[in-house]
Amino acid sequence: MAKKQFFAILDTETTCNDTVADFAIVICDRNGRIYNKCAVLVRNHFDAMDLFYDKTKANSEMWSREYASKKQTQYFAMLDSGKRQLASVASINAWIQKAIGKYNPTLTAYNLAFDKTKCQNTGIDLSGFAESFCLWQAAIGNICKKQYRQFALDNHLFNAPTKHGNMSIKTTAESVFAFLNGQFVEEPHTALEDAQDFELPILVNVLKRRNWRDNIIAHDWKRFQVKDFYKAI
Repeated sequence: MAKKQFFAILDTETTCNDTVADFAIVICDRNGRIYNKCAVLVRNHFDAMDLFYDKTKANSEMWSREYASKKQTQYFAMLDSGKRQLASVASINAWIQKAIGKYNPTLTAYNLAFDKTKCQNTGIDLSGFAESFCLWQAAIGNICKKQYRQFALDNHLFNAPTKHGNMSIKTTAESVFAFLNGQFVEEPHTALEDAQDFELPILVNVLKRRNWRDNIIAHDWKRFQVKDFYKAI
């Protein structure tokens, strides 16, 4: 009998100092059953630094300073309600090591390189995971094909045009989840909820596909240019 395989879905929300403010890992099997999870706000980062915001964004817009301020208020409400706790980096690392010892999970995240970098900046140790892969790259190679591109065209899932006139199809977790789910749900952009409610269903779908590991492809915006899939009538 084959040994049961587990996966650790990682997600983070970050500070303006490129460190982790909100950290989550969901331990699941290939069918999406959850066995364990960690969801904490990181002491000396969440409570000592500004949450990430983009200075070029207008007030109220996603990733604006006003948005970050409102989001921090929501986090404080989570702390007050007991939905989140503050945890030290040392305690997070201890939890990770125990999870690795018990489940030996394969690490994944939607844009794994991003989350690994922010964790490294924070002192969160992910080196104990024996295997890992990027869920975003797995989604691109296994899900974001012809039917997905048509779904994106039908629903105007496009990134803003660049100064050179390039406009690419979105391949965010929110967009891919909408394609699989059949309806749009806005990501809350909190680590646990994003990992559990959006990235977990994407992972389960990827794992059902034959030779899914062979189809892990790094994102290339040139392959998702809207103009390449548009036909004038």
